[in-house]
Amino acid sequence: MKYIPIEQLDPEKDLILPCRKNQLDLLKKFTANVTPDFEGEHATFQTFYGKGGNRIYALGIGEEKDAVKIDKAFQKLCFDTKKYWKADMQLQAAALNEEELQKAVIGLEMGTYQIGSFKTEQKAATETEIQVTGNGDITRVINEAALIGTTINRIKSLIDAPANHKTPEYLGSWAKESAGQNQYKCTLLGKSELKEQGFDAVLAVGRGSENPPVVIVTEYIAKPGAGIDIGLVGKGITFDTGGLSIKPSQNLHYMKSDMGGAAVVLGVVELVARMGLNINIVGVVASAENAVDSKSYRPGDVINSYSKKSIEIIDTDAEGRLVLADGLSYIIKQFQPHQVIDLATLTGSVVRTLAYSAAGMFTNDTEMATSMSDIGNRINERVWQLPLYEEFETDLQSDIADLRNFSGKPIAGAITAAKFLQAFTDDHKHWMHLDIAGVAFGDSHYAKMKSSTGFGVQLILEYIKTLI
Repeated sequence: MKYIPIEQLDPEKDLILPCRKNQLDLLKKFTANVTPDFEGEHATFQTFYGKGGNRIYALGIGEEKDAVKIDKAFQKLCFDTKKYWKADMQLQAAALNEEELQKAVIGLEMGTYQIGSFKTEQKAATETEIQVTGNGDITRVINEAALIGTTINRIKSLIDAPANHKTPEYLGSWAKESAGQNQYKCTLLGKSELKEQGFDAVLAVGRGSENPPVVIVTEYIAKPGAGIDIGLVGKGITFDTGGLSIKPSQNLHYMKSDMGGAAVVLGVVELVARMGLNINIVGVVASAENAVDSKSYRPGDVINSYSKKSIEIIDTDAEGRLVLADGLSYIIKQFQPHQVIDLATLTGSVVRTLAYSAAGMFTNDTEMATSMSDIGNRINERVWQLPLYEEFETDLQSDIADLRNFSGKPIAGAITAAKFLQAFTDDHKHWMHLDIAGVAFGDSHYAKMKSSTGFGVQLILEYIKTLI
């Protein structure tokens, strides 16, 4: 969709009218047919008609406490009613502050997402122009919001794509094309380069698949000659069978989503470049397919890693931490970023701990933790800090290697996974791990099956803005 700022509304055009709970005075100015069955509750809407027969979509945005999820209300309205929209619509946003307006536009854009890209019959997409009236000059706000919404839809499309199309090489091609279009650098490390440079853990995970692993390195440098402000590392497992420690068949088809962290990294670097932010950022995506084959790595094997630390494999389904280990070691050694954040759909343990309400956050940097937590609460992409106590290191001790990849215990799985990753950070003082397994993919109003949520792009973008 296109978003155009305007100064005055056209009384004959269709209109989206946000209404706070029990504050319907503005609605009364546009129509006399206000009925008591609409009270402005969050994410409710009702269609009225203006004097010229135009539709007025009264959208409930709830109370002050609902402001953080205003995008959900606009997303639902767009998803449910866009088939009735004409070529141009209006949004009366005078009652919204700048942050609410941004989230409103993001929500509208997310409401246009169509998951059925592989269906034989495609729904014709109508290009709608949304004319927005607000307070003062809102051009920057709506343009930025449209970019964010578009990028979220792009990464959702990646996550929802089937694994037979979305191979590691496909992710590399996606990043390469994006870099060419948006003026940032993308380097792809294929199988031969990975062998030469020592990405042994990535190679081990991908050994059982006919689709070779790829490490994707993206760089956006706004300040040539200066250091890297932030490095992002994403888990890019394009399909996870569990390897020889094979997963049960129930819900196995959803393992196409195991590259959710990689999608966030790819999306954020693209978005930072498109917005031209004054920051130096590097993104590393370690991508492989964890398949079952005679060549697959086995429980009991000892493998090497980019850091040169040896790893005893206890469970081949604990593969995400292996590719992240190489990605973390690589980005810290090669780029020395001031801050490092990795994102991964890493453990079922974090889902059992936090359900689908928040991502698990692990860091010893109090300032990073406070900032990320505050941002998450403000934009409704919440994180919750879990400990990195030294006592958990004993769960990863191996008799025959430097460490093992899984404790074997049915407790503290998300924490021991984070402790494993910490061993590959070279004691970096400003490292954070985000386990997004419970929030990146799930049930929603917008699909009959589980699908991508788009979690993480806004969170990391808003965090990056605090570093500028």
